[in-house]
Amino acid sequence: MQNIFDVLKERGFVQQTTHEDEIRELLGKESVTFYIGFDPTADSLHVGHFLQAMTMMHMQRAGHRPIVLLGGGTTMVGDPTGKTDMRKMLTVEDIDANAENFKKQLSKFIDFSDNKALMVNNADWLRNLNYIEFLREIGKNFSVNRMLTAECFKSRLEKGLSFLEFNYMLMQAYDFLELYKKYDCKMEMGGDDQWSNIIAGTDLIRRKEGASAYGMTFTLLTTSEGKKMGKTENGALWLDPEKTSPYEFYQYWRNVADADVERCLSLLTFLPMDEVRRLGSLEGAEINKAKEILAYEVTKLIHSEEDAQKSQEAARALFGQGPMSEDIPSTDMNTSEFEEGMGLLNLLNDLGLTASVGEARRLVQQGGVSLNGEKVTDFKYTVTKDTFEEGALMIKKGKKVYHQVKLV
Repeated sequence: MQNIFDVLKERGFVQQTTHEDEIRELLGKESVTFYIGFDPTADSLHVGHFLQAMTMMHMQRAGHRPIVLLGGGTTMVGDPTGKTDMRKMLTVEDIDANAENFKKQLSKFIDFSDNKALMVNNADWLRNLNYIEFLREIGKNFSVNRMLTAECFKSRLEKGLSFLEFNYMLMQAYDFLELYKKYDCKMEMGGDDQWSNIIAGTDLIRRKEGASAYGMTFTLLTTSEGKKMGKTENGALWLDPEKTSPYEFYQYWRNVADADVERCLSLLTFLPMDEVRRLGSLEGAEINKAKEILAYEVTKLIHSEEDAQKSQEAARALFGQGPMSEDIPSTDMNTSEFEEGMGLLNLLNDLGLTASVGEARRLVQQGGVSLNGEKVTDFKYTVTKDTFEEGALMIKKGKKVYHQVKLV
């Protein structure tokens, strides 16, 4: 069986390691308990988190044991990594509610039966810490000078770094120590922006326990131009279908840039690498087949095969390529009508989707209208030529009413 380290490396996950040769040897000879932390700062995971879940699935399939660490304690402080300002302070009730949502979502991807994986919350040991005792036992192992060289702090020094956030690295390192002592957890994994925090944990275990611990970071989900993926007009690409519909989710991956297809297939699906490379090498109109496969596979993993199938059929219908297209009412409209834009409320009314402009306004404000899979709640929204995709606009009213507008 191929060493899982080689699998992760071939698929483009591995960015940095504390001890590459030792990690590869360790993963090849025994079942390793490892962890990834998720701070519940929102009520749903987003696609950036899914990349971390994919690494856990790969590792678990290779016989290793994941620990999902919910940050019920660390979220009360807030990770300064990648932030230009201090995070918004959440209430304990909000943090706990968010953690419950994370727990449900992650349980779809990871098998927690028969001790194959663990889910723990650092609130259990962080919220009741004695501060003076913590400083004496843990704080003494950290050099402020060295901490200030970490990228997560360096980038914030000019704008201001609160003392609250300065404690975050100590808390994350302490998490690793606790998991090492309680569950023999030997490795922490995370996004590459977590490198400084991860090596702080491995160093703390070495100092306190005289033992070896390892860290590995993964590539962040970015485009070929280096921009973060997973951002839509409505914000993040959420895993919660109530926040990002399966169709909108599918459409995001169906529309990625040609240059990003192979990388996304490699990181976000379980397709064999030979197939990934074949699909990634397609050119011209053929690359659209690869994008369909990418969108289908990722939507299937995160939502369900049924959702992936329905989204694919709806997307094909949108461009008149599938059987559903014959069943969807369609109206041809002159391109000139959208040169300067048409108000969404007037369009809904003209198409007969609402009985009046007032009804259209209420429908939009209540979140009952989507354009090409994206929910629109601004009743002042103007539909222009740019709103159309390949000359077509799919309007969805409520849950079941579709109407297609084609430019002529």
